[in-house]
Amino acid sequence: MLAVLGFATLGSFMLLVMRKHLSAFTAIMLTPIAAALVAGKGTQLGDMIMNGLDTVAPTAALLLFAVLYFGLMMETKLFEPIVQAIVRASKGDPVRIVVGTAVLSLLVALDGDGTTSYMIVCSAFLPIYRRLGMNPLILATLAAMALGTISGTTPWGGAATRGISVLHLSATEYFVHMIGPMALTSLAIIAVAYWLGLRERHKIDTEKLAAYKLEIASGEAFEPVKADWRMWFNAALTLLLMVLLIMEVADLLVLFMVAFVIALLVNIRAIGDQQELIKRQAANAVPVMILVLAAGVFTGIMTDSGMIKAMADAALAVVPEGWGNIIPLFTAILALPLGFFMSNDGYWFGVVPVLAESAAHYGIPANEIARAGAIGQILHMMGPTSAPMWVLLGLVKAELGDFQRHALRWGVLVSAAYILFAVVTGAISVT
Repeated sequence: MLAVLGFATLGSFMLLVMRKHLSAFTAIMLTPIAAALVAGKGTQLGDMIMNGLDTVAPTAALLLFAVLYFGLMMETKLFEPIVQAIVRASKGDPVRIVVGTAVLSLLVALDGDGTTSYMIVCSAFLPIYRRLGMNPLILATLAAMALGTISGTTPWGGAATRGISVLHLSATEYFVHMIGPMALTSLAIIAVAYWLGLRERHKIDTEKLAAYKLEIASGEAFEPVKADWRMWFNAALTLLLMVLLIMEVADLLVLFMVAFVIALLVNIRAIGDQQELIKRQAANAVPVMILVLAAGVFTGIMTDSGMIKAMADAALAVVPEGWGNIIPLFTAILALPLGFFMSNDGYWFGVVPVLAESAAHYGIPANEIARAGAIGQILHMMGPTSAPMWVLLGLVKAELGDFQRHALRWGVLVSAAYILFAVVTGAISVT
């Protein structure tokens, strides 16, 4: 009963959002509440919602200060020299621009933080996409796939770290076997980028594109940027912030709060101007925060009501008794829908241990289950419980339904390639 109700809830949410019958904010809250009432758990709704909010509250606060910090950096034109360098290198060619988007997304995803990665990529490329009239959903799709592949696989990225800790694994043993599949999947993302770039090249008006190339060649496409001492300070502060993030010197929320306060004092001295900046950036930060909190409601109800566990058990029951040797492959396939709809905490701490226990009966190492589970991170970055995804949509000014209609087809394709690469290279076995 709970499994059926859980699948019906997920399907209803997707249908309502993708057909635009409800906004993502209302659908992500109403569908699990309705399911809980049908399951007879209405009296527990308050506790389940609060548990979910407790889980995402730190993330919501983190996103608030991350958006404020990078919003200030964008207003001070910190990333403008990078944008100009990329435009000159691309020579205005949409194919080079889209491939460059993929390459930069893969590189910045190494820091493990989704919000930071999206901010950097959008700062560098979004002005170019808008200038040429290119589809910003391409940028969002490539950034999400790159983050899911790199940050979702590396032991310091957060997702795989949960699996390593809950299954008591060696990070080195887990990761060494995933380097090959991860590198091959990165190449697959670049190939998708090349194809999308070709399509954009044919869509853009040739006269407009030719005029833009002339502007780039003559230098008229750029406004002069004065690199004063504040810009150098902002660059040093941002670099230091990235280093401290990677070294995990302090909690991400603490780092972004302190960095924002310092940047605000250095760049804007007048109190009234500081308040105006916060008001301007609130237009980007507040929608992200309320969606993350709504996702917490979704996660809390689906997890505490038992629907998530029932769905995982039902999916596992589909595997015939004699097919125990393909549990790693089944885990990788199951990771795609579950990773899309579930929070990482719920998935890694609730579902993966169940799969690992089942695999152990067939002599399959827990490392293989952790590797297989990480493959679902590509679709997780496109799902409603991925907090950075809401930041990404806010940056590119896109609706959830539009983004998922565009991104899911490529996400599923690249995820399927990832599974194939993992099987071929022996990262997960099927024998």
